[in-house]
Amino acid sequence: MTPTTPVIPNEQLALQAAQAQVLRGDVAAAASTLEAAVAAHPDSDELALALAGIAIQQGDRPGAERRLRGILQRTPGHLPAAFVLARLLRDQGRMVAAGDVLAGACTAGTASVEQRITAVELLDDCGRQAEALQLCVDAFANGLDDPRLHAHAGALASQLGRFDEARHHQQAALAGSPLALEWHVPLGLAGLQRYRDRQHPDIALFEQQLARHDLSPHARSGLLFALGKACDDLGEHARAVAAWAEANHIARERQPWNRKPWRRSVEMRLARPAPPVQPNGDRSWTPIFIVGMPRSGSTLLAEQLARHPAVRHRGELPWLPTLAARLDAMASDRERAAQMPAAAAAYAAQLVQDDAPARWYIDKQPHNYMHVDLILALFPQARVIHCRRNARDTALSLWMQSFHPGTQDFACDFADMAAVIHGTRRLMAHWQRRYPAAVREVRYEDLVGDPDGCVDALADWLGLPDAAKPAAPGQERAINTASLWQARQPVHTRSVQRWRAYAALLPELARIPAD
Repeated sequence: MTPTTPVIPNEQLALQAAQAQVLRGDVAAAASTLEAAVAAHPDSDELALALAGIAIQQGDRPGAERRLRGILQRTPGHLPAAFVLARLLRDQGRMVAAGDVLAGACTAGTASVEQRITAVELLDDCGRQAEALQLCVDAFANGLDDPRLHAHAGALASQLGRFDEARHHQQAALAGSPLALEWHVPLGLAGLQRYRDRQHPDIALFEQQLARHDLSPHARSGLLFALGKACDDLGEHARAVAAWAEANHIARERQPWNRKPWRRSVEMRLARPAPPVQPNGDRSWTPIFIVGMPRSGSTLLAEQLARHPAVRHRGELPWLPTLAARLDAMASDRERAAQMPAAAAAYAAQLVQDDAPARWYIDKQPHNYMHVDLILALFPQARVIHCRRNARDTALSLWMQSFHPGTQDFACDFADMAAVIHGTRRLMAHWQRRYPAAVREVRYEDLVGDPDGCVDALADWLGLPDAAKPAAPGQERAINTASLWQARQPVHTRSVQRWRAYAALLPELARIPAD
């Protein structure tokens, strides 16, 4: 009897078979198919990458990481594996590790412009803005002078407080592509300074571009917001209002907002009982949630607190609203309670991360005021700071800003803003009554009037140890909110009662209750 020769699986056929098995929902069979193929082709990066994907689907994150690191050890510039690994690490809160993977892969390999853009966006998402900017700079040094990379570099340099560098890249993006208007690069330019001269070339640029008849609504709204900001800086209030009114009309047409669902969500949260508190949590660190209406001083307050060496500022994390939505979607209270420890662990990983440890961590996602009961159930040791500002000043400041669609869509209409401000204050008063020891209000007017006194009182409440403060906030810490320029300037009171300068032009402001 002639012995049979073992069949060595073909790589591409194995990949096709595994893909078909996954589409049929048989992930285990796909894993077996790929394991057999890898045994025959142990150096195949493509098979290993597919197996890593299967491991992720099966919840085997260590196995996936092992496969992906094996690929990168064999092929250091394998960017598809680096991107999958970086996302895997990011989702575990391992931002430093994710940044190291991306930087190493891009340095080792010859990355295309598209791949560099993917890496830059991932690094930015991981809070590694300096490394993301360096990837752009390296690309320019290697002859990849692409306007998309300049637009990214401009935004990153702005976040890092390198405003001259940001201007250089934003101008390069505008010179390199007409699509820079769609990317709202002029709006980025306007946010780099306070205009003091009507003859500034930026203003001529905004006006010349607005005279075009081929602008998309999106590009036009960005230019109008930029022009409005410049006119406001110069005290040309009527021109500023005209620009902002048209910009907000465009934004509202593109992204309408309905007050009824908002009001229902507020009533639902006011009526629901407190969720059960998680026992035996890790009390070795304290999350600080800075909440409240956007444009109410949350960025300024977070930057001031983050000057303390025992505090880490994580910016506006998206994770808590995501976890809250998942818990709300569960069928029963018992199922929800069973998932609370996992939710706490998932959020804690994103807040604590893998950099140098601290004792206090800030999440300044403003809309976390919707979830204060969940916060204090997951983390009984948490502290919640409610930033409150004169409602008319808040509404004006919101109306002056361009926001990403789906974030602050109510900000285009004064009546909508009044409804959100009213609902926010009802919620925060409710949380203050329910959790008096864990929730504290800070008035914007007090913060800018006496920043040291206000922050010192908060530090005492939070239990921060005495520490010498640096002369100014760290200039290399990224700020990715609309206040990225203002938050780096000396604290001032110019914006207190700012609405009065616009009262005659915007009578809607006087119809909003001031407090």
